[in-house]
Amino acid sequence: MIIDGRAIAKEILARTKLRAEKLPHRPIVLAYVAPDETPATRSYLKIKAKSAEEAGCDFRETNSTEFPSDADAVIVQLPLPLEMNTEEVLNAIPVEKDADVLSSVARAAFESGGLRNPHLLPPVVAAVKHILEFAQMSVALKNAVVIGEGFLVGKPVATWLKNQGAEVIVATKDSGDLSSILATADIIVSGAGSPHFITPDMIKEGVVIIDAGTSESNGTLKGDADPACAAKCSMFTPVPGGVGPIAVACLFENAVTLAERSLTG
Repeated sequence: MIIDGRAIAKEILARTKLRAEKLPHRPIVLAYVAPDETPATRSYLKIKAKSAEEAGCDFRETNSTEFPSDADAVIVQLPLPLEMNTEEVLNAIPVEKDADVLSSVARAAFESGGLRNPHLLPPVVAAVKHILEFAQMSVALKNAVVIGEGFLVGKPVATWLKNQGAEVIVATKDSGDLSSILATADIIVSGAGSPHFITPDMIKEGVVIIDAGTSESNGTLKGDADPACAAKCSMFTPVPGGVGPIAVACLFENAVTLAERSLTG
C-alpha cells in the first residue's frame, strides 16, 4: 500500500477546521518567525500558508522573537542563521504556544509521556502516528529501525515508538552494516536526508517504510528510500506526497489544540 499523504492531510485539516470554527475567537492565529528566508524556507512557508487556510487558521509572520501575545501558537522556521542561538530562540517559545514542540520544556513533557501521554506530539511524530493508524497497525512489540537521530525526526520518533512498546534501534552512519540492521525490521522510519540509499535488497518482504527524509538531487525532491522498495512493502510513504503534507497538517492540528486548551486553563 502506497500512502497518499496529501489525502490524509486534507482529512486532518478538514477536522481541524471544524474544531477551530467551534472556538469563540476566530480565526486561530499561528505566528511564525523566519529570519533566514531561503528558496527552501519560502517553499515550506507557502505550503504552510495553504494548509492554514484549509485549517481555518491565520498564518501570520512576525519579525521578532518576542512572540506576539495575541497569537494562539507560534513557530520558528528552521534553520536559523548561524549568528543566532537556536536553542535560546526555541526556548523563548511559551510552552502553551509551542505547536512544533521545539522548546526544551515542551520536548521534555513529550519525552516523559507513556501510552497515556497527554502532551502534544511533534508534527512528524504525529504524522507517523496518523499513518500507522490509517494502516490499522499497532507498533507494540514490533522491531523498528529509526535512521538518523536528528532533533526534528529521529530523536522524537524513536522516543514515541519506544513509548508505544516497540523494540527500537536508532541507526546512523556510524552504525556499521545498515543492511543487516534493516533486514529484520518490521518498521523503518528514515530521516537521514540521503537520496534513495535504502534499496529493495536491504529490506524484508512486508516491511513498513515511513520515509521522512527529503533531499534535492538534480533539481528533484527525493526521499531516503528508493521507490522500488514499495513493491516489497506492506506500506510505503513516497517523497514527495507522503509524510510532509501530513506533518504540516498536524502542525495546525496542534495549534488548534493549544487554542482549545487556553480556554480551559
